[in-house]
Amino acid sequence: MTDQSPLEFTPGPETRRALRDALGRFATGVTVVTCQGPDGPLGITVNSFASVSLDPALVLWSVDRASSRAAAFTEAQTFAIHILGREERDIAARFTRNGATFDGLDWTDGPDGLPRLNSSLARFDCARHAVHDGGDHLILVGAVLRAAFRNGAPLLFSQGHFGDFAP
Repeated sequence: MTDQSPLEFTPGPETRRALRDALGRFATGVTVVTCQGPDGPLGITVNSFASVSLDPALVLWSVDRASSRAAAFTEAQTFAIHILGREERDIAARFTRNGATFDGLDWTDGPDGLPRLNSSLARFDCARHAVHDGGDHLILVGAVLRAAFRNGAPLLFSQGHFGDFAP
């Protein structure tokens, strides 16, 4: 296979890595989703964020069913989705494995105790609208209650690495 020749395969258990590699060719933004968990504020880094509808304002993201944080997020009545700026790689990394790493982070309690990261490029405070089956993931749809944004460049994720976009 040359760099220009595609590797064709049929998705299945034996080609799981190839599927991840193929999906990784799509650059995504990086978000941290937060909620108030049973033991305090909780966060998780995700790149499965998407807009669903402008009217009504709906967004979605997904969480791995096997995640120790899945239940807290699917049961939360509200959650906040934070789009990270390119300078926020450390924030993305801190929430990939441990969701309770708010120590030393610039954050505040929003309405109803919703944990909000103060530095994010954009934030969407959401009420849980729906939870759907998505295979090994759960798809959470949020009704946007409030939104905020600032100027800046987004943090991106592609092929297993963080990066940024320069037009």
